[in-house]
Amino acid sequence: MLTILFVNAGNYLYNLLLGRILGPSGFADAAILITLLLVLSFIGITFQVTATKYTVLLSVTQSHFFLKFIFKYAMLFGVILGCIVAVFSTQLQEIFKTKTSLMFILFGLGLPIYFIMSINRGLYQGKNDLRNLSKTYYFEMLCRLIVTLLLLYFLPQIQSSIIISLGILISFAFGLIPFQKIIYCKNNKTLSNNLDKKSIITFFALTAFYELTQIIINNSDIMLVKHYFDNEKAGLYASLALIGRVVYFVAWMFVMLLLPKVIHLKKKGEDTLPILLKYVLYIVCLSTIIVLGTLLFPEIVVQLMFGKKYLPIAFLLWKYALATSIFAIANIFTYYFLSINKYVPVIISAFLGLTQIILIVLYHNSIEQIVVMQIIAMTALLLFQLFFFFFNNNKK
Repeated sequence: MLTILFVNAGNYLYNLLLGRILGPSGFADAAILITLLLVLSFIGITFQVTATKYTVLLSVTQSHFFLKFIFKYAMLFGVILGCIVAVFSTQLQEIFKTKTSLMFILFGLGLPIYFIMSINRGLYQGKNDLRNLSKTYYFEMLCRLIVTLLLLYFLPQIQSSIIISLGILISFAFGLIPFQKIIYCKNNKTLSNNLDKKSIITFFALTAFYELTQIIINNSDIMLVKHYFDNEKAGLYASLALIGRVVYFVAWMFVMLLLPKVIHLKKKGEDTLPILLKYVLYIVCLSTIIVLGTLLFPEIVVQLMFGKKYLPIAFLLWKYALATSIFAIANIFTYYFLSINKYVPVIISAFLGLTQIILIVLYHNSIEQIVVMQIIAMTALLLFQLFFFFFNNNKK
């Protein structure tokens, strides 16, 4: 837990420093690159979650063939997506009004490494080897932070968005440390027929579908704001989103801890409900503290984190924190259902993620209106998750 807190704090510091150094306009380009990483991370997280689950469930021999199977597809996805991003870099520049297209090309080069890094982490997570798992996060976070800041300091003549993309690319390589060679080691045994590839592909597809919905819910607003508003307002909104998402970053720590525990308990035939309720209580308490803090001291929070240039957005801070808190609570329920093979909440999450985009596209007269649309969509999502939860338990 302390490791995850430290890593999230480091990533948060990285964003805060970029916001202060670059200012609202420059931070808008940096934020879109970071957001693009988060958007494509739904595949990386899917590889990690799939590797975690099947490392727990499969025998040692089956695990070897599983890793060989998933490694091949990670490389395939990485190369294809990397090429797509690079080929359409000019179009991405036009859509998001960035100053250069090279940032997208450099970003695309790192995607194959990123997906392999995700498998490596999933394997450690499935083995419950939290020490080595934490090292991969430490190395990635520290490398990105240090390399980016050094390049910004020593190479001020280079476009900041290019430097940020270079920092991300280099950090992926460091995120592979310590790397498990078993992921790509060759084996001449012929037991691969014992591997139920259909169930793996089904779980992967459903998880990817769900992760995509979460990414849409959590990041579509930044991309749409960047499209509809000028760089100054987009940068202000990016700072608002970063502060308001503290609760989501912390909630993801609990999800990482919850998932393997639920799978282990289900495998043993034990009750998984108590551990779910414990983690929900943690998130509710955390969310309440953050929303109250941003409601009572919005200007202090914004000034401490980003500086006076970002104060015009302070009045919206508590509303954005509320939207994110509602989403974080709903997210815990959805991951729980996903881990016990209940997939209806995943489909509903996708529908409401699309609803959020439609609401923002239709109602974007102001930044405040966009935040209100998110509160509406997230409240609907949480209400459904609670309904499904009580219905499912009453049925049992």
